[in-house]
Amino acid sequence: MMKQIVLLLALLLPISLLAQTGKVYDNKVVHSEILNMDRNFAIYLPPDYETSERSYPVLYLLHGAGDDHTGWVQFGEVLHITDNAIKEGTATPMIIVMPDANTGKRGYFNDLKGEWRYEDFFFEELMPFVEKNYRIKGEKRYRAVAGLSMGGGGTFMYALHHPELFSSACPLSASTGPINISDAKRYLEWQGVPDASEKDAITYMEKYSALSLIENMNAEDIKKIRWFIDCGDDDFLYEGNSLVHIAMRKKEIPHEFRIRDGAHNWTYWREALPVVLSFISDAFHQH
Repeated sequence: MMKQIVLLLALLLPISLLAQTGKVYDNKVVHSEILNMDRNFAIYLPPDYETSERSYPVLYLLHGAGDDHTGWVQFGEVLHITDNAIKEGTATPMIIVMPDANTGKRGYFNDLKGEWRYEDFFFEELMPFVEKNYRIKGEKRYRAVAGLSMGGGGTFMYALHHPELFSSACPLSASTGPINISDAKRYLEWQGVPDASEKDAITYMEKYSALSLIENMNAEDIKKIRWFIDCGDDDFLYEGNSLVHIAMRKKEIPHEFRIRDGAHNWTYWREALPVVLSFISDAFHQH
């Protein structure tokens, strides 16, 4: 009888272990009328998603330049890290959506001419699609955004443009955008606008400079977001993140600001992800 019990436990053990694992699908597709193309995204579903009927909070996790929707999956180890955080109780079970901002034109923003409207696609098509097709809680409290480098810039802009939609924003090693007019012209040149006028540069600054937005927005709107800003002490984007921190301090905007030992690489971001998951879970949890 004892041998039968041991055998039964041995058979059940792999099933039990499997049930504790989330799943990542990295080849999902949403059609975009705005961009006139199909767009890929990856999605992490928590361990109990398939065995429950409840809805979950959502994190929109943005990749950096040179990667695509699989960056956080392949190099960021999002499955392993999130599973561990949920198992250890430092993060609440959540859905993580990772869009592709590398196909067509690279980046998370609309261009000045209105010919490439990625930001519009994100808010008007991607978010409604995933929140309709997956069991995602639709309230601001249960929605967060985070990202690294270019995706950190996307995190800043999306949260500042739509503070009514996100409870938390976590830019990591963020590209914070231009800090002056000549800097804005360089950004536009990188984006294929070599002869940008001063008016174009000012327009770009007003929309896509984290520093400009923080200095000119109503502080009460920015305070609607819980901020976690993290950048390595050897990161080439250190200056912009430090200036954003100072601007927030001057306007008395609560935020977490972390400068850790590290550079602009996946080692740094993999170490940051568990902290991000814990930080955003503080908003997701019932207290």
